[in-house]
Parts: sequence; C-alpha cells; structure tokens
Amino acid sequence: MPPLRADQWGEPEYAAFGALLNLPTDQVPRAGSGDPLDPLNFDIIGILAHHPEMARVFLRFNGFLLQRGELPGRVRELVILRVAHRHLSAFEWGQHVRMGAAEGVTEADVRALAAGNDGFGGTDRLALDATDQLITNGRADWPTWTALVHAFGERAAMELIFIVGTYTLTAMAFGTWGLQPQPGSAALPSEGEAV
Repeated sequence: MPPLRADQWGEPEYAAFGALLNLPTDQVPRAGSGDPLDPLNFDIIGILAHHPEMARVFLRFNGFLLQRGELPGRVRELVILRVAHRHLSAFEWGQHVRMGAAEGVTEADVRALAAGNDGFGGTDRLALDATDQLITNGRADWPTWTALVHAFGERAAMELIFIVGTYTLTAMAFGTWGLQPQPGSAALPSEGEAV
C-alpha cells in the first residue's frame, strides 16, 4: 500500500499527523513543503493517513507511549526492539535501533537482542522476559506482573504491556501493507544472527 501523495492530504490527514506531533492541524507542515516534518518524509504516516480518523486516535495514543509515558526510554526501546525481532518487523527494527540509540540502547545491546535475552540483566532482562511471555502466552504471569510493578511502578508496568500490544499490532499492519524500512536503517537479523 503506497503512502498518500501530496495531493491526497487534506485537513483530516493533517489532523491525524498533528495528533502525533501534539500540534494543532493548522501548524502541521504541509505535504510537499520540504519542512523536516513534511508528512511526505514519513512513509508510516502516509500509510496510516489512508484512514485519517483511526490514524488520529492511534497516533495520539502511540505518541503518549513514546513521548509522555512513565516507562524509562531505554526499557521502552528494548521492548519495542524485542517485539520487532519476534514479529519479524524490519520497519520497526530499523526505526527503533535508531530511536533506541537516543535512549541509551547501544550497538552491543542491539547485537545481544538478536541472540535473545541472555545478554541482559536487572530490569532490562525483566522487561525483555516479560515481553517474550506476553508474546508467547498472550499475558504475563502474576509473578512477572508483580516484579514489573516493583521494578517500574504500576503505571509504567501497565505501559509495558500496552507497548508490547501496540508494536505487535504495528508489526502485523506494516508487514501486511509492505511498509519498507527507511534507507540506511539497521537490517533485521534472524534469531541468533550476529549484527
């Protein structure tokens, strides 16, 4: 599914992108403007904007998880990378290797994630093991939940579950629609493959 062209953007589509940017519709850069936040620079936005009302609600929710949530950024990005790896989402892997670097996820962490969770300890390992449990079982066991609450606080622990669910959803959607990683993005390794 191709992203919207510049001539296909209207007020509903700009409102959807504005929800992610936390900007009023009239302040969202216009498609084709050349602005760094020009929506044509983001294939993901151009694809989601095919359904602007759904995109507006989803992007506001996802923007909260990414920008205003209580889960530490490093942990959030490790969890997203684990979901991307488990669900073979090349787009999300490439995006969040880059985004994770800004949150303290190192190249060594990225290499370790490709091999599983054994290269991690402490709260990183707890979050990654919880992620695998959620993906495999569709829920976290009560001892895992209580450990997450103890480690991060109840709100952040809740966010972790919603992040796993949200990025499972986007992996399915973007895989179905054929969203390609941005040029120069880190390539998705197969399980156990060195990166």
